[in-house]
Amino acid sequence: MKNFLERRSFLKASAAIGSALGLPFISKANNNSVEAQIERANFAPKPVGKSVIGLKMPPIAQVRVAFIGVGNRGSGHVKLVHACGTKAKIVAVCDIQERYTNRTKQWLEKQGVNDVAYYHTKVDAWKEMCRRDDIDLVIIATPWEDHVPMCVYAMQQGKHAATEVPAAYTLEDCWKLVNTAEQTQRNCMMLENVCYGDEELWLLNMANEGLFGTLTYAECGYIHDLREMLFSKTDYYNMWRIRHNYARDGNLYPMHGLGPVAQYMNIDRGDRFNHLVSMSSLEASLSEDSTVMTDPTNEFHGRKGFKKGDMNNTLIKTHLGRSILVQHDIVTARPYSRINMLAGTKAFHMGYPSHFSKKGQGHGFLKEEEYKALREQYKHPIWAKMKDEIEKNGGHGGMDFVLIYRLIDCFNRGTSLDMDVYDAASWSSVTPLSALSIQGGNAPVKFPDFTRGRWKEARKLGMLVNV
Repeated sequence: MKNFLERRSFLKASAAIGSALGLPFISKANNNSVEAQIERANFAPKPVGKSVIGLKMPPIAQVRVAFIGVGNRGSGHVKLVHACGTKAKIVAVCDIQERYTNRTKQWLEKQGVNDVAYYHTKVDAWKEMCRRDDIDLVIIATPWEDHVPMCVYAMQQGKHAATEVPAAYTLEDCWKLVNTAEQTQRNCMMLENVCYGDEELWLLNMANEGLFGTLTYAECGYIHDLREMLFSKTDYYNMWRIRHNYARDGNLYPMHGLGPVAQYMNIDRGDRFNHLVSMSSLEASLSEDSTVMTDPTNEFHGRKGFKKGDMNNTLIKTHLGRSILVQHDIVTARPYSRINMLAGTKAFHMGYPSHFSKKGQGHGFLKEEEYKALREQYKHPIWAKMKDEIEKNGGHGGMDFVLIYRLIDCFNRGTSLDMDVYDAASWSSVTPLSALSIQGGNAPVKFPDFTRGRWKEARKLGMLVNV
């Protein structure tokens, strides 16, 4: 214990010296222990550009869109961009698998869209596409490890980038996104569709209107049994997703539950994530399932030693003192849930299914008629205004369409996007920080301030003021 405390004192002293010199404290070459990584996790590199908070571009009457990855998620994005009509034009499509570009080509031609360029087969074909001079926005739906290099390259070519979740899964890559966006003055938005759900926007409206009073805590998560897909040879290209579960522990996918909660609590808009503590259960489900697989040619047949525990619990404390429990479990029989629990001094909401209660109500939730009236009273206007289009185009109950429509519409009108690169970095950073906490014996780990101090500026979300 004494040696550990002495080591911490040395690290803190080194940090102070490095800070005084304007240098990142303790280079990896000198010390890459878990303690050292935890100590320097919240280090902010010097900016290489100016902030993109509130970034606005001149209105684009018809947004020229290109896609990298048109397999599972990307194919849906193509259809939803097409559903935006003349607000957007699909210019180019890229996928390493030709079968997916062919499938997209056939679908678009059936819709009468014949002037699209297609890129495939070559590993770096996406770079060739990004160098085109007739693209405004690149939408990325590829394996997680490709998100950052593709976003960075697209922005460096003068394009705006929108990427599937997570935007990044290392702190270094979170900073790459922030620094590149600031240097190029281009948008980099994480496509967190759940922030556009009917229930989530309803809660956002109520939180904004003060119905919850002072927000105190929340619970959220991603609970989804994906074992069949994880072990499939075809559902994820090169089985990329199970490889993450094999190689890494921590909360690998926090943003579906956390994104909406961050918006309820105005994270990076008056409050910020301060620090977290994380722990995982033992790993059992994937190891046990691998032993009963019927396909001996599957490389994960009989595989043991998956690092990702079956359940991860990560507890976040915000600067204003709120607490957020974020859960991640994709390997047990627990029914699907994002939890979506929100508590304040005047009201409480519990998700899946949705229930609401008010101060002084006692042991029960609102009766059905009163609940429905509240849903109608605080329904987000976009879900009322675009009811027919949402029902027609759908996507996870309609949230996918609202996400894509809003993305394109903000460019059409020249307004700042609903979510920015700081949201992408803050929400995504939970993954590497939770891993560090676990490696450090469930130690507290501080969040970097990706806004470099501007989180203190209270500002409204676009979905509350620019609809």
